[in-house]
Amino acid sequence: MKIFKLWVCTTLMLHSLSGFAEGEKLFQLQKEWAVAMYEESGKKKEDHLLQLTDFANEALNQAPKDPELLTWSGIVFASYAGQAGGLNALSWVKKAKANLETAIAINSTVLQGSAWTSLGSLYYQVPGWPLSFGDAKKAEQCLRKAIQINPKGIDPNYFMADFLSREKRWDEAMVYANQALEAPKRPGRELADEGRRQEIMVLTEKIRQNQKKSS
Repeated sequence: MKIFKLWVCTTLMLHSLSGFAEGEKLFQLQKEWAVAMYEESGKKKEDHLLQLTDFANEALNQAPKDPELLTWSGIVFASYAGQAGGLNALSWVKKAKANLETAIAINSTVLQGSAWTSLGSLYYQVPGWPLSFGDAKKAEQCLRKAIQINPKGIDPNYFMADFLSREKRWDEAMVYANQALEAPKRPGRELADEGRRQEIMVLTEKIRQNQKKSS
């Protein structure tokens, strides 16, 4: 991966964002997010995601009611929070939650339920009260809405499997993990799909081992 070229490209975009249509900004966020998440690690990954939060914010300044940009800004904010960690991460997950909820209010099926998927993943991954808003019941409700919208999607099935595995509902988790592995490929999202499939295979093995222990 050519990090120098990537960073130059991203920086140039941040300086000339007004020349991009909303669809192009969305595509760029998706593309750069996948690079950061699946081709980078450590400080480089954190810095790249932080830069993407700036890109997302600037895009939203120009199109504050675009539900697709709101959804992807939520994904970027949550991803940065997960990478950065610490108390500062809590403010980012709150921003992510707010943007995802706004996206859903504008278009409840935006990006084939991606806002529901991301919101559900936040609910089961962040701490509960009093530190944050984590809530297993709300997580499952959001994820089920996402699957209802996009039953064969790789992301809603993966996150449902991950949630259920954390709840130690191993047999149910395996059903969704297998569905995630069978999900159709997404044109233009090859890197994200490959990275997600690697995560699914790791999760599947974890579920399988725990099924053996509980049988």
